[in-house]
Amino acid sequence: MNAPLGSWRDAPDDAVLLAYANGDEEAARVLSLRFVPRVLAQSTRMLADQAEAEDVAQEAMMKLWKIAPAWRQGEAQVSTWLYRVVANLCTDRLRKRRGMSLDEIAEPADPQMSATAQMQEISRLVALANALAQLPERQAQAVSLRHLEGLTNPEIAQIMDISVRSVESLTARGKRALADILAGRKAELGYEDDEI
Repeated sequence: MNAPLGSWRDAPDDAVLLAYANGDEEAARVLSLRFVPRVLAQSTRMLADQAEAEDVAQEAMMKLWKIAPAWRQGEAQVSTWLYRVVANLCTDRLRKRRGMSLDEIAEPADPQMSATAQMQEISRLVALANALAQLPERQAQAVSLRHLEGLTNPEIAQIMDISVRSVESLTARGKRALADILAGRKAELGYEDDEI
């Protein structure tokens, strides 16, 4: 028997996932509403390609649906598990993509922006994606999760299965490396007076 949508609205993620595993269709809808926007945002930021990001989001959610029957409530946070899956899927795609030129990377479109602002944003996303691709994978993942996804260091430590101190070190080194990589492109990317 399915619970009404409102009854799942404030329920913990793992409880909703278990309800889905037991056949509750409304629980699946609640999980999708909670996680698909976050998963899509994370993958879009990491890949700078809307179509690929949508593929990753779909694949990550499929993995979540498949693991639902085996989920052990209270052992891990669903969001942390899902962020790790997305990061791994994106990393795999970025590894395959290495060596591609800027012209070969698809440019995400945002219909809300003017053409000029859209071109500027695309240039920034492509530059950031390429700069992140030049970092060691663990640094790129830590920087993305911290500064693009807004996760806390303890959350990142859990996702990456490392200590908080290691997260801090990876993020600091990654930020310095990104600043060095992008330093010569400030004016081109529209950051003349800003820090990158």
